[in-house]
Amino acid sequence: MKQQLPVHKNEDLELTIDALTSEGQGIGRVNGYAVFVPGALPGERVHVHIIKVTSGYAVGKLVDLLEPSGKRVRPVCGAYPSCGGCILQHLDYGEQCKVKRQTVVDALERLGGMENPAVGETRGMADPWRYRNKGSFPFAPNGQGVAFGFFSPRSHRLVPIADCPIQNQRIVDIVRRVQEWAEVCHVSAYDETTRRGVLRHVMARVTTTGESMAVIVTASNRLPHADELLALLSDVDSVWHNVNSRDTNVIFGEDFRLLAGEPALLETIGDLSFNVSPQSFLQVNAQQTAVLYGEAARLLDAKPDETIVDAYCGVGTISLLLAQHAGRVIGIESVPEAIRDAKRNAADNGIQNAEFLCGNVEDVLPTLPGRIDGLVIDPPRKGCDERVLAAIAHSGASRVVYVSCNPATLARDCKLLAAHGFRLISATPVDMFPQTAHVETVVLMTRTDAGKG
Repeated sequence: MKQQLPVHKNEDLELTIDALTSEGQGIGRVNGYAVFVPGALPGERVHVHIIKVTSGYAVGKLVDLLEPSGKRVRPVCGAYPSCGGCILQHLDYGEQCKVKRQTVVDALERLGGMENPAVGETRGMADPWRYRNKGSFPFAPNGQGVAFGFFSPRSHRLVPIADCPIQNQRIVDIVRRVQEWAEVCHVSAYDETTRRGVLRHVMARVTTTGESMAVIVTASNRLPHADELLALLSDVDSVWHNVNSRDTNVIFGEDFRLLAGEPALLETIGDLSFNVSPQSFLQVNAQQTAVLYGEAARLLDAKPDETIVDAYCGVGTISLLLAQHAGRVIGIESVPEAIRDAKRNAADNGIQNAEFLCGNVEDVLPTLPGRIDGLVIDPPRKGCDERVLAAIAHSGASRVVYVSCNPATLARDCKLLAAHGFRLISATPVDMFPQTAHVETVVLMTRTDAGKG
């Protein structure tokens, strides 16, 4: 017998919103059946038009606010909500931080099976704007000229922008100048449909030391009117040309050519310095990176006689911060280029008690000789493979600090570590990405007496 659902596609109805999903969508219910409403906030009474119905949930388009929330604010960006990037701009920032804390709590309780987990208040920003130090902007034809912006959600339809209020102003200025060059010199933008045109993307970044970089990505080997471009970017410290002729969603191709300036920028975290090349991964919010890594170091509390392992060490940012307190730090990373950069960063900072090994964590960790006192794990969004968690459990480490960008996979992995004899001591949300639904979390887990040995 076909299931009778309480709502139907193209139906209009009124809903009271009860909560937000981890993706920032409002949730209302009809006889217990969930209706997700992007743009709606808890406590609001809304008029929605149902655009999708499944056996487990429906999606409604917000038509009208019948009773707005007192926490609703006016978005500052003209591209909101079409851009799809800053989906919480309509929510008061203090409330955003509360929502993100609740997202972590819900994940640890529902997915991690933990009762009343010790989750602290979200570490937010005093000024939650202009925080991004790196931006990648696709270009597309726009009438007789070119436009840059972002793709609308779940599509490759460009939403043109003139500014992005979460980006450092210098980044937007660099991209605007590239747009000016393209229009004045009649350099065409790449069209994904026809696969014709030249200019595909511009990636720009700035550092806390005041340096800047631009990478111009084209579909062809030739960069037309390069002299005119460099004249407009004369104050940019590092200018690169990247060639990406493939039919792909990946921004960069393999061919990088330095056009002007230095091959890398200098970034600082704490009192350490790091070389930043076009492909280097660093957190895009320098101010909150210091908060995130500082909290990780505080929770781990490494001692001068201890050996610490930094799994998924990348270019060694956390490793080198920990090396200032630990006796020995071992970084593990599967990307050879990152290991090369980590070793160079250690040498540049005069740090001799950190070493870096290339390989998968589950393969390298069990081979390490001697005692391991603590681990830091900062995996990708998908979290840790079960073999990694098993290797951690058998490492003998008494404490683990887990840095996560995904509360769901964090909760899953914490549950597995708990099954291996660890217990959660604390979780601290850190807001690295204000105006979005994303949240980073730093968790401390320690080995229980029953799990020792």
